[in-house]
Amino acid sequence: MKALGLAAFALSILIPWSTIATPLERSLSPSEQFVIYGEDSLSRGLISILAEKTKGDLLGLLRRPDNWKTPIVINLQSAQANIPEIPPAALRFSQTGFGLKLQLDLTIDAHLNRAAIEPELLRAILLEMIYRNEPNLAAGATYVQPADWFLDGLLACAPGRDRQALIDALAATDRVISLEDFLRERPEQLDSPGRELYRGYSFALMQLLLERENGRAVGRYIDNLSRATNDPVADLKQQFPELAGPDSATIWAAELARMKIDHDRQLLSFAETERQLEELLKSKIPDPAEKGDGSLLRELARRKISSSERAALIKLKLDLLLLATRANPILRPTIQDYQQIAQILAVGKRKGAILRLDRVDALRVRIVARMSDIDDFMNWFEATQLKENSGLFLNYVSAAKEQGEAQPRRRDPLSIYLDALEEQF
Repeated sequence: MKALGLAAFALSILIPWSTIATPLERSLSPSEQFVIYGEDSLSRGLISILAEKTKGDLLGLLRRPDNWKTPIVINLQSAQANIPEIPPAALRFSQTGFGLKLQLDLTIDAHLNRAAIEPELLRAILLEMIYRNEPNLAAGATYVQPADWFLDGLLACAPGRDRQALIDALAATDRVISLEDFLRERPEQLDSPGRELYRGYSFALMQLLLERENGRAVGRYIDNLSRATNDPVADLKQQFPELAGPDSATIWAAELARMKIDHDRQLLSFAETERQLEELLKSKIPDPAEKGDGSLLRELARRKISSSERAALIKLKLDLLLLATRANPILRPTIQDYQQIAQILAVGKRKGAILRLDRVDALRVRIVARMSDIDDFMNWFEATQLKENSGLFLNYVSAAKEQGEAQPRRRDPLSIYLDALEEQF
């Protein structure tokens, strides 16, 4: 009996009390790969949906069926203010003697930050794919994790994603980083704009890789990651030989250029179109000795132009042509009218140009005024059609009420009468 008592005592030390307490509720995802533990059934359900969608998007990109072998255990725990050192995510991957074990511990709050949870789910799914055919991995062996660019690229390429911020980040820089330098980048050391640019590069590279064999080449790259070396550039080039050839730099630069072209093809909003049009029409006359109102078209429509001014008009015509390709459809005809005026002035025809400018300017003023009225109406509509209070002004209303209650009320007959009217109406 004493030996049994000592054994029980030893077990009480080795086994945490949390494991012998009431077991947590669990949920099983539809594919049965994700076993989710947590106290809140709603959180378990949301994580199940997100995990299955993340896996489904990945399988769609790779063009392969769901042949999972190792289940993924997901433990959900609520964030605790008194234990700030708990990491938001911890992935445990080990060999138990009975096979591989994949466990993802997630610290969640009431809002379930999808942007933070998705990469961790994808990391766990990829690890299961990488070591799916290696169940006899030695205990304590170091395992290869997918790189950050690989995770960012796959998430950005998933269907239904808003990639505009990534494309904008690529279009905002003129410097083209080499593929080798990008793959050796440390994203955790980048600031916020640098991290956004890193995601843009990741998206561009993954788009490039997914075009090879319609995504199946990326699947083979995943299958071979378990045998990866410490050189990520060499590992990538081994699976994608075109990136190791003499044209690799050209291929990479062309992919980034294509992203920027796609950015330029995006239609501008009405406000942005009007702003850029205003900047073009306010172009200064190249000769500083000339005095005018700053409007190149109106100033040159009044007199004979010089050769330098003709060059400026030709440039303005081309700039207006480029703006029209991306302009908001409402302003596109107006931009084309300005372009035609610049064209006839460039060839020295000034007859009727001022009158035509007056008509186009007046039409543009009416369009801008009408769009402003529409914006005002939409703002009013949104403000008056709310089904419930937004709560944005509760602090202000409460403070104003407290301030009003704190002030002493006047007790003269007129004030008493006005207070009674206020309460009645």
